[in-house]
Amino acid sequence: MKKPSMRLISIKVPNAYLDGLNKLVEMGIYPSRSEAIRVAVRDMLKKELWSRERK
Repeated sequence: MKKPSMRLISIKVPNAYLDGLNKLVEMGIYPSRSEAIRVAVRDMLKKELWSRERK
C-alpha cells in the first residue's frame, strides 16, 4: 500500500496544547506529536467537512 504524500507545515499553538501533546506521546498513546496532530486534523475534517459533503 502506497503511503500518502506529506507536506511540512508550521503552526503556533499555546504552551498548554504543546504540553498536552507531549504528555500523549510520553503515555504512548501516539508515537509522535505529528501523528497526534494528524489524527486531530483528520477527525476535525471528518466531522466538519466530509460529513457535510455527503448530505
